[in-house]
Amino acid sequence: MLVLLALAIGAIALLAAMKADAAWFTIVPLGILVTGATVVQSLGWFNKKAGN
Repeated sequence: MLVLLALAIGAIALLAAMKADAAWFTIVPLGILVTGATVVQSLGWFNKKAGN
């Protein structure tokens, strides 16, 4: 999850460097977090194993 957060922060820095519109500062980072979390969950990375 920290990797997704780092990607979102990097995207914000890139958008700031490109002087993007304000809407992109909301859409892109949230898209990275939601899409990334969905993919990671579907791969089973958030599932805890029994006994741990």
